[in-house]
Amino acid sequence: MGLATLIAADGQETTLRQILTDRFGWSLPEPGRANVVGERGLVWSAPGQWLAVAESRQGLSGLAEAVHGLAAVTDQSDARALVRVTGPCARMALSKGLTIDLHPSAFRAGQAAVTSMAHIGAQIWQRNEAPTYDLTVARSFAHSFWSWLDHAAAEFGYEAVGISDH
Repeated sequence: MGLATLIAADGQETTLRQILTDRFGWSLPEPGRANVVGERGLVWSAPGQWLAVAESRQGLSGLAEAVHGLAAVTDQSDARALVRVTGPCARMALSKGLTIDLHPSAFRAGQAAVTSMAHIGAQIWQRNEAPTYDLTVARSFAHSFWSWLDHAAAEFGYEAVGISDH
């Protein structure tokens, strides 16, 4: 996956919104939201800040040039680990260490949060109602996070696919 932080310059969100729509087909999500279609889009991170997501680092090529002067772009592809958790027990497993409420009345598809998971800073967004969640953590915490997730999901049984050591 390609990941990059996008931080709007003061007073430039309107122009930034237009450029991202015209050049990438992306819309800036409102606070607490994610606008991701397939493997591409934006996830709200903080006021004036978003996480750009693409199927690969190459999927983000041209982003920094397109928003030059409107936003700062920092590649996070090697700095963060992304984990996708899906299935009927995903909500229960994640709730064991997540500091936000994942109940469907509180957190649904298209919602995002910056929070902590098992004492590790994390960004989470819900992709669909299956439910499927994508989470990012700092790569330096990936092993600790994976160890926690392994224990949290053990009682439900799980299958790990697409594991990458890099």
